[in-house]
Amino acid sequence: MSRQYTLQRTPRSTSIHLDYAAELNEQQLAAVTAEPGPLLVIAGAGSGKTRTLTYRVAYLLENGIDPRNILLLTFTNRAAREMLGRVANLLPVDASELWGGTFHSVGNRILRRHGSALGYSSGFTIMDREDQKDLIDTVVANAGIDPKEIRFPKGDVLAEIFSFVVNTEKPLEELLVEKFPYFLPLLDKIQDVHERYEKKKKATNSMDFDDLLEKTLSMFQEHERIAEVYRRQFQFILVDEYQDTNKIQADLVDLLARDHRNVMVVGDDAQSIYSWRGANFQNILEFPKRYPDGQVFKIEMNYRSVPEILEVANAAIAANVQQFRKHLSSTRESKALKPALVALNDGAEQAQFVAQRILELRDENVDLNDIAVLYRA
Repeated sequence: MSRQYTLQRTPRSTSIHLDYAAELNEQQLAAVTAEPGPLLVIAGAGSGKTRTLTYRVAYLLENGIDPRNILLLTFTNRAAREMLGRVANLLPVDASELWGGTFHSVGNRILRRHGSALGYSSGFTIMDREDQKDLIDTVVANAGIDPKEIRFPKGDVLAEIFSFVVNTEKPLEELLVEKFPYFLPLLDKIQDVHERYEKKKKATNSMDFDDLLEKTLSMFQEHERIAEVYRRQFQFILVDEYQDTNKIQADLVDLLARDHRNVMVVGDDAQSIYSWRGANFQNILEFPKRYPDGQVFKIEMNYRSVPEILEVANAAIAANVQQFRKHLSSTRESKALKPALVALNDGAEQAQFVAQRILELRDENVDLNDIAVLYRA
């Protein structure tokens, strides 16, 4: 007679036991030591978000979770390396088998193993933006389209359009209506170029950067056996900077966490700045709707800024209609100087104001070496 066994997790032994209560503040501690299940951590700026994620990984490892069963998704590969390096400093365990990196790097790793299910070999080429543009230009020429004659979008613009289609999961026509309405009369030709471009990539065993997400998700959706392998492997999923994920990234997380639902997402809806490239802050706002049984934690103690800066930040974001309400508090002492929020109409006025203010400070005998101008490129 056959018998069925359920293998239990083997307790992992470490030579030290972290005193989490001593290392973390109360809000961080609550998130780090939360029971398994859907967890949303709203971490304000400077509140120790990285520390919280790092200690959560350590907490899982100390409680017997195999590193192979943890997936850590970060905004950059460097961030993943730094977090895992900190974990290694906290615990004398080998966490090298823990999967950590960006969505794209994880997708690349999975597709190298299973890309044959989609007709790709493991040695497929990943095109950079310039390669992508050149291939699209070639496809346009082969389609018999003269860009100058009909003012057809250039290769780099088409690459941007196709990228939005992938990352927002919107039909091409809907995307053009929203972001490129002036190209709507060329919908059929753009659609034709898109289809030719996809065929050409497959014929040359090539993928662009967005394919690392789109092909991974479509492979999971079309091949349940492969999806099940990774759903079973990644028993605990942690996502950093969740407010800057796009639709396809959120769908990947939801698909992998479908059965066990042990997913922790960390972010701040007030810091979402990448909508221009497809990020959707609704992912973080709607997390409680997608996971109604989940817990929400707020980390509001700021270790970076003085109270005066936080007062401006709290006031500036207070008017947001859609948000997780929070109030950042500082651990630092007040300063005499207070920040100023100056409302201007455009970039030219901003530059003029900054130059004018610098000259005023110089006239007040402030050394130019004591003045810094910070800007987003």
